Amino acid sequence: MRSGLIAQKLGMTRIFKEDGTHVPVTVLDLQNCQVVGQRTAEKDGYTALQLGAGTVKTKNITKADRGQFAVAKVEPKRHITEFRVDASNLIEVGATMQADHFAEGQLVDVTGTSIGKGFAGGMKRWNFGGLRATHGVSVSHRSIGSTGGRQDPGKTWKNKKMPGHMGVDRITTLNLRVVQTDVERGLILVEGAVPGSKGGWIRVRDAVKKPLPKEAPKPGKFKVAGGDQAPAEAEPAKEGA
Repeated sequence: MRSGLIAQKLGMTRIFKEDGTHVPVTVLDLQNCQVVGQRTAEKDGYTALQLGAGTVKTKNITKADRGQFAVAKVEPKRHITEFRVDASNLIEVGATMQADHFAEGQLVDVTGTSIGKGFAGGMKRWNFGGLRATHGVSVSHRSIGSTGGRQDPGKTWKNKKMPGHMGVDRITTLNLRVVQTDVERGLILVEGAVPGSKGGWIRVRDAVKKPLPKEAPKPGKFKVAGGDQAPAEAEPAKEGA
């Protein structure tokens, strides 16, 4: 199990192929994604990497976070998250993750917070059909209809689909294809739509329901604090960015 990445959603565009067809893609920006901490089985009971991305003013973070960033020798990060990894795939603290951590063509799972829609009715929220357009129905064409029945069950069941708050949910979209990566600019282009609004933070990880391609580097592609590019399961490669 490898670490994932934190990225910021910039928006959508399209990539044209040689045959003239196009692929809709979502552009994800790594925003200087770095390793800010490690979790080990001996100390914490599990193995994971803590990653941070984005920038934030020092005065806007707690003293505890300030101390953690100082120990890691990295700038304060706006967004922090953890990825469970195998012990062999731990990456040293302070390393900067690169876009080619994911191989072009591989499938990934992306997690984000969906766009908030506010209070929504049953037709918009749950795709209900609504009531009839005529024959006695007046004013309440978009209502959801009966919710409890008569004597049986005689109540509204818990978790009944009804009007209410829509959006701002944690959503994971599975098996999106990585179309292209740009190491110099730190961009990952993923085929299709990604949950969340522009500027939202996205977790990108290897697809859990598909095998990891052989081209995917282990433990990953990153630059160590000194500026050299770390080896990926083989000989060290020269820094390309």
